[in-house]
Amino acid sequence: MGYGNRGRLNNLLTMKNLLTMKKYIILLVYILVFSSCDQTTSIVTIDTHDDINVANFTDSLNYAMNTNTQVNLPKMIKGGLDVAWFIVYTGQGDLNEEGYRAANDNAMAKFDAINRLVNQYAPDQIELALNSDDVYRIHKKGKKVAMIGVENAYPIGLDTANVKKYWKKGARYMSLAHNGHSQFSDSNTGERDGVYLHDGLSELGKEMVQLLNYYGIMIDISHPSKEAIRQMIESSKAPVIASHSSARALRDHSRNLDDEQLGWVKQNGGVVQTVALGSYLTDREDPAPNIEDFINHIDYMVDKMGIDHVGISSDFDGGGGIDGWKDASETKNVTSALRNRGYSDEEIAKIWGGNLMRVLDEVQKVAEQLQNIEL
Repeated sequence: MGYGNRGRLNNLLTMKNLLTMKKYIILLVYILVFSSCDQTTSIVTIDTHDDINVANFTDSLNYAMNTNTQVNLPKMIKGGLDVAWFIVYTGQGDLNEEGYRAANDNAMAKFDAINRLVNQYAPDQIELALNSDDVYRIHKKGKKVAMIGVENAYPIGLDTANVKKYWKKGARYMSLAHNGHSQFSDSNTGERDGVYLHDGLSELGKEMVQLLNYYGIMIDISHPSKEAIRQMIESSKAPVIASHSSARALRDHSRNLDDEQLGWVKQNGGVVQTVALGSYLTDREDPAPNIEDFINHIDYMVDKMGIDHVGISSDFDGGGGIDGWKDASETKNVTSALRNRGYSDEEIAKIWGGNLMRVLDEVQKVAEQLQNIEL
């Protein structure tokens, strides 16, 4: 090979090496830049309490549209709310067969409405999750996540075999009472007149605790009486949640948890989902309850329980909403407010959903163990 040819070959090799080095430099810069960036994508925002009305789940009016509700898909997208727990709520009625039948019909209608949303109206935008793996898988795909909680076990009736039916429908948390004593549990409302029905849990309620453990359904302690809560935590083999409660020390309301109850939840390994409902945050009317009041409750419970036991809920479309977080479109304000209070993104990720997913994982692990023992 002549000198000229060798020179051209050397030039080509040098150019190839330079191009390769350039690619590596670009890759290295990309890694360095993105590893130092604010990792907001690691924060999955989970709101554990969003009430629904079946009238908003029809062909002509549904959550794929910008409905006149605090939660819908356009508002979730705008505000960055990743996961909404849609609530199968039933008000407390008469403890008889007619009451149970009507309550179950109401519950089934709400289960069906949620399933229409994810399977018919907006399957390209939202999917139903049954566990934490589902949540992260769906979120990674860029979709919103729906989960289902049952507020008041009243529709179960007297046949606890119905728990399995609700689990198959997607229920992943359940409270044993609402505002009024159920067949399972006394309610916090007993504080009004000092009249209780069961002195905590009924025998059927104690059976329900074991069944919820068995099926991997989180036990929600937000509405029952203090004694019922104590008995639930004492008898549960798995951590519990308070799906939408705040700190009673800051706002003396029977729906909030006092310091002793917060201690029970911490010891149990559970989580309290701080609720953005104004009357549970402060008795102040002017100025209206706001996002700073909300963060005050988070701060207080983090101080009392530790960062691993506090979460977030809104109670949107059920009375919730405060200045600064009036609907799902303002969800980013909560993250900003937490940062302003000095929380790191790692801590915010725990508060916004990591703690709840940990509890769900532990509850479902206990269920697996119980089912294996039976086999």
